[in-house]
Order: sequence, then C-alpha cells, then structure tokens
Amino acid sequence: MDNYYIDTHVHLNDQTLYSKLDEVLKEARENNVKKFFVVGWDLESSKLALKISHQYEDVYAVIGFHPCNIRGYSDFEYQWLEKNALDDRVVAIGEIGFDFHWQDTTKEEQTEAFIRQIEIAKRIKKPLSIHSRDADQLTFDILKKYDAASIGGVLHCYTGSYELAKEYVKMNFIFGVDGPLTFKNNHKTVEVFEKMNLQYLISETDSPYLTPHPYRGKENGPKYLPLIVEKIAEIKKIDVSTVQKNIIDNVRRVFKV
Repeated sequence: MDNYYIDTHVHLNDQTLYSKLDEVLKEARENNVKKFFVVGWDLESSKLALKISHQYEDVYAVIGFHPCNIRGYSDFEYQWLEKNALDDRVVAIGEIGFDFHWQDTTKEEQTEAFIRQIEIAKRIKKPLSIHSRDADQLTFDILKKYDAASIGGVLHCYTGSYELAKEYVKMNFIFGVDGPLTFKNNHKTVEVFEKMNLQYLISETDSPYLTPHPYRGKENGPKYLPLIVEKIAEIKKIDVSTVQKNIIDNVRRVFKV
C-alpha cells in the first residue's frame, strides 16, 4: 500500500471547519491525508464527532470530555460516554486530562472527570487521548496510579520532557506531534522529538488550532498535515515516506485502525 498521512487529532466538529466540512476534507485528501480522527471536548462535540464518523468512511471518532468542559457534568454524561464509546467508529476516549492554563474548572473537578474517563476506557478496552497543559507530572501520576498502561494511548500535542516521555513509553503511550514543532525558535520541542524513536510518534494538526509554519496565525486544516510530517523527517534526517510508514504502523498498533 502506498504511504499516506493520518491526522489523528482534528476538530472537524468545530463550527469553523464543520461549516465547510466537505471542502476541508477534499483539500486534505488532495494532499494525501487519508484518515482523520475527529476529537470531542464535551457532550455536544462528542455527539457531532460520532455523527461525522458515520458519514465518512475515512473519519473516526475520539469522544470524551476536556478538563475545561466538565463543570456540572453528572452520571448522565458519563453514562452516555460509556455507551457510545462502544461504537465501532470510536477509536479512543478523549481528549481528557488536565488543563491549568485556563481557570474554568478546579483541580478537584478535573481530577474526578479524568479518573472517571480512564475507568470507562479500561472497561471498554479502548485507548486514551490525553490533553495535558501545565500539568506534566500530575497527568503522569494519575495515569500511572489508575493503571492506564493496561490500555495505553497518546499524549496529544506532547510538550513534556524527553525523560518523562521515556516513562510514558513504559506505560504504552505514544506522542502526538503538532504544528508547534515547525515554529521557529521552538528548540525544546525539536530536541525532544529528535531523540524519540519513530515507533512512538503520530501526526496531528489539532485543526483549526496550532497552524504550522509558514501559515502560523491563520486557520489550520488537515491539509497542512504534510508540513508537520516533513518537519519530523527533517529533524530525523530521513525521508518522508519512512515517517509516514511508521505513523501508519503506530496508529494500527495503538488504535487498531
């Protein structure tokens, strides 16, 4: 099979992209992006992710509740999540975790939501898509304490250290590489991914956010995914097709797609 690109974290359910979904997908496919994981952040966006995944053969859903969006959630939302995560089009629970950059929810609220969703993922045996902002060690500690290693998953848009990454690998986690890798002066991220083995990397755009260079500041789309994979190839000093092949293999291994 020819090599191609996979966008494992894209918000096609964001109204910015959803309002012109066919166009967004068409442009991406023209750039050899052939699989898309549309990621939810609350109940409504997860419902829409599921809907989109049933409309397009090359789109899969990741459903779950972002740490900034869980205030007021009750058993109702978590029961919906567990029931619908059994759907064959759902490949992971996410994006879930911690975010202390924004002050929308408390540490206690975020911790409870995170643990509940880890436990759901373990019961249904699907991997996790982890959002961690300003919470590197706490995220790791919770995942370790609640045996997330039994299901594994991805650290979305990984910005942690190489030392922490080595510990995550022992817990069956891999790492999402996004647009910031291409930003000028982002030496820390380049150094971390330069050291990492290709078997632990997958490609993401996080569209419509985190647009890669040279389009930084403009709306992002999965059509720009090749720029991220090309940057991985550049810092690894290997050809793009080798990176593509490894990402395809990694996605199959972790998400069973």
